Amino acid sequence: MALADEEPMTSEMTSSTHSPGTGGTTEGAAGVTAGLTSGQERRRRLKRPGLAALATLTVVAAVAGAAPGAGAAPATTPGKPQLKLIAASNSVTLTRSQWDNGVQLQLGTYVSVDNAPLEFQVTRKSYKDPIVAKQILRDGKTTKTKTLPKGLVDDFSGLPGFLEMSVKNAAGEEVVKSEGSFCPNNASGRIRPDAPATNHYPQSCSTNPWTLGSVWGVEKGWATNTTSWDYDRAVDLPVGEYTAQVGVAKKYRDLFGMPDDRPTIKVTVREETEEGGAGGEGGAGLTRSKSSSSAHHGGGHGGHGGQGGHGGDHAAHHSAPAGQPAPDNHHYGPRGADAPTPPELSYALKDRGLAHHLGDGKGHTDGSRIAPALQAAPKRPTGKAGAPAGVPKPDLRSLPAWDIAVTDGEDGDAPGKDYLAFSANVWNAGPAPLVVDGFRKPGADLMDSYQYFYDAKGKQVGYAPAGTMEWDPRIGHEHWHFTDFASYRLLSEDQTKEVRSGKEAFCLANTDAIDYTVKNANWHPDNTDLSTACGSQDAINVREVLDVGSGDTYTQYRPGQSFDITDLPNGTYYIQVIANPENRLQETNHKNNVALRKVVLGGEPGARTVQVPPHELIDAP
Repeated sequence: MALADEEPMTSEMTSSTHSPGTGGTTEGAAGVTAGLTSGQERRRRLKRPGLAALATLTVVAAVAGAAPGAGAAPATTPGKPQLKLIAASNSVTLTRSQWDNGVQLQLGTYVSVDNAPLEFQVTRKSYKDPIVAKQILRDGKTTKTKTLPKGLVDDFSGLPGFLEMSVKNAAGEEVVKSEGSFCPNNASGRIRPDAPATNHYPQSCSTNPWTLGSVWGVEKGWATNTTSWDYDRAVDLPVGEYTAQVGVAKKYRDLFGMPDDRPTIKVTVREETEEGGAGGEGGAGLTRSKSSSSAHHGGGHGGHGGQGGHGGDHAAHHSAPAGQPAPDNHHYGPRGADAPTPPELSYALKDRGLAHHLGDGKGHTDGSRIAPALQAAPKRPTGKAGAPAGVPKPDLRSLPAWDIAVTDGEDGDAPGKDYLAFSANVWNAGPAPLVVDGFRKPGADLMDSYQYFYDAKGKQVGYAPAGTMEWDPRIGHEHWHFTDFASYRLLSEDQTKEVRSGKEAFCLANTDAIDYTVKNANWHPDNTDLSTACGSQDAINVREVLDVGSGDTYTQYRPGQSFDITDLPNGTYYIQVIANPENRLQETNHKNNVALRKVVLGGEPGARTVQVPPHELIDAP
C-alpha cells in the first residue's frame, strides 16, 4: 500500500492558539461519583497500568541515552518523518485486576518520530460524507499533503489495526493474539535533547461519534505510546511468565516506510487481591490507588478526550484465550461513562510516591496534569455593555443526541418509572471562545453572568449580561451551572408538539474535541473536566470557558439527562438539543443551535424499548 501522489495543500492549517483567560495544557483525572449502580461502580474504579506504564516514563532516558551527541537521525527525504517501533523496556510486570479478571496489555512500546513531525488532518465535510485522512508533510519551506487510502480511517480514534501483539506462555504456546489502533496524540516524551521542548499537538484522539475534524501529531524527536487503556478489553492471562512480541501491521509499514521491527518483551503477571496486595508469581504486592477527583460530565479530555481519553471503537481488539468468553464489545469511551480512561502513567506512579513527576513539563507529557480553576475577573464589568462591531464571537452548535437508552432512572428520579436517557453536546465552532464570568451577591443563591468579548490580540473590548449561574447540589454535578446555555425537549413525530421538556443548565468544560481544524481552534484547552471548571459551593465568582473547536458533553449517566416516558404512547419522537435557547449569548450564527435525533419507543410499562435509527452516516445509538 502506498501513499497517494503528492498534492498541494488545499486549506491553511491552523496553529495552536490560546483563548483569552486560558493558558497551558491539561488533562482531567478520573472522576469518582457517589451513589452509582453496581455496573457504574465497576466502570468507575481506578485501575492502574502497573509497571508496564512505569516503564513508559523511561523512554526519554532509554532512547536518548543511546544516541551520541544530539542523537539526530540522518535525514532522508526533507519533510518525511522517519518512524520506528521501539520498546521502553525489555520486561514489564502487569497486575491482574480482580475486577475484570485480566490485565491490560500495557507493554511500553512507542512509535518514535524523527527527521520531520508526523502530522495528520482528519476531517469529514458533514455527517453525510466519509472521513478523509491526510498526512501533512512540512520541510520548513513548503507544505504538502498526501491522502491516506480510502477507507483506511473510519473514525477519529486513530489508525485502526496498526499494532500487532502476540503473547506466548512459558511453553511457547500463543495464548493471546491482538491488534490495536494507534492514536498519535497518546502519552509521549522526547527521545533527543535537541527535540522541541513542548508538544504543540492535541493530547488525545476523539471518540465522540459526532466529531468533524481532528489533528493528530507527534513532534520530531519525540515518541508516543502505542497502547491505550480500555476498561472492557482486559486479557485473561493467569499469573505467570510470558513473552510478548509487538509489531506494526504491514499495510502501515508500507504506507510510512517503517522497518519491520518487532520488539520482544518479557511479561510477568501477578495478582492483585481485594486488600490491595499481589500474590503468586511476580513479587511484592501493590497498594490499590486511592486517587480521585471531582466527577466529570462523563469523562476526561481529551480526551482530553482527549486528554487522557485514548482509544475508541478500534482500541485493542483482543481474541479471547481458548475456553474463555469473548470480550464485551461495548467500549466506555473517555467521555462516555462515569470515569475517563486513566492516563498511561499517573496511578502507577502515585502508588510509588512519584506523583511529583507527573504531568506536562519540559520535554515530556503524560496527559495527567489538572490545571487550577480558571479565574474570573476580580470584579463585575463596568461601563456601557455591548460588543464593538466586528469583534470575534463564538458560534455555538448543538450535536444530535446519542448514547440513548431506556432506564429506570438515576439518583433523584422517581422509582418505578421509565426514563429515556441520552448524552448531549454543545460545541463552539468559533472563531472566538465563549467566556462567561459569574458574580455572586452576598447571601444570594444565584450568580449574575456576563459574557466577555476580545479582539484579535486577546484584549477584552466588551461585555454583555448573560443571565445567571446556579449551584447544582445533585450527586454527579455539585458545581455551578450556567442556566441559559442549553435545553432539551422531546418532540412529537411531526415536531409540532413538545411532549416533554428537559431544561438543563450546564457547567461549561471542554470535554470533547469536535473540530480542531476550524479557525482559531485551541488544541490545548485548560478546563477539560469539572474539577477545573465550575467552582465550589462557597465560591463568590466563577469563570467558565468553552474554547474554539471543543464541545461540552453531559452523558446519560448524569442526573437530569433523561425524559420521563412512563405515560407516553409508543411511536416515533425526536430528542431536541438547543444551544443558547434564550439567545442571551451573543454569537456569530443563531441558525445552527438546534439538533434533532429520531427515536422510536416501544414495549410496555416497566419494559419499554427504544430504537435509534442512524443519523445520515452516523450509527451511534
